[in-house]
Amino acid sequence: MSLWIPVTLAAASFQTVRFMLQKSLSSVKLSAAGATFARFAYSMPLAVLGLAVALMLTGYGLPHLTAKFWMFAVIGGTTQILATICVVALFKQRNFAVGITFKKTEVIQTAIVGFLVLGDQVSAGAFAAIILGLTAVLLLSKNPGGDGAWWKHLTNRASRLGLGSGVLFAFSSVSYRGASLELGDIDAWFRALVTLAVVVSFQFLSMGLWLLWRDRAELRAVWDTRRTGVFVGLTSLSGSFCWFLAFTLQNAAYVKALGQVELILSLFASLLFFRETITRREIAGMTLLGASIVVLVLSI
Repeated sequence: MSLWIPVTLAAASFQTVRFMLQKSLSSVKLSAAGATFARFAYSMPLAVLGLAVALMLTGYGLPHLTAKFWMFAVIGGTTQILATICVVALFKQRNFAVGITFKKTEVIQTAIVGFLVLGDQVSAGAFAAIILGLTAVLLLSKNPGGDGAWWKHLTNRASRLGLGSGVLFAFSSVSYRGASLELGDIDAWFRALVTLAVVVSFQFLSMGLWLLWRDRAELRAVWDTRRTGVFVGLTSLSGSFCWFLAFTLQNAAYVKALGQVELILSLFASLLFFRETITRREIAGMTLLGASIVVLVLSI
């Protein structure tokens, strides 16, 4: 078995567990902002420590961080914070599996934005995937038991949070790639580690200062939930590293396609851990969206 396959499966698993932990924290003791901050608060020391160890063991020097690098890092870090808050808030609106599926619209929205803004051509297969994905979103956007016109359900709070997180995650991904490319011609894993350490440090400081100003009680709550928060940090850092390593080892399209196993993992988490009920329409919507994403990434 090629190494990228187990690494990608590990990345999807870490990411699912991290969102499960954040959902548990937000449902019991923390707000959406607090559950998001817990991710950065407990992963930042690990990321910085990992970079320090890499510098000592390899003898590499820290690359020059240009103004453009910092611009990309700040934009990427900020949009990821907002996107994660949207996803955690979404967990309070709909069940866990549907929340993760809404997040997955990031792939489709990136293709649409790229075509509209940059003029990137979309193949026939990718266009079909986008139409399939939009159909899935319409299925998922309607609350159980709701009635009325479809467009009214597409604009409800759950749909806005899910689709908004997809847009923000798309901008975040593009910004992180831009920041990494600004580091020059060095090993891909080292560029990823430097970018990760810088971004998560910015996220920790910016969110920490904001909560210190607006909601000090939430900072105390994050500390009080440190036993779970530590695992949020560990799974966050491990998942990020595995994604970067997988992209280094294999074509990103194959990695993203295999990474859709997260949809299946989130479905099991919703049923087995959170004891949530999933309707037939939601299962159909998740199946359609998962299929559309796989077709899309294989068509790019």
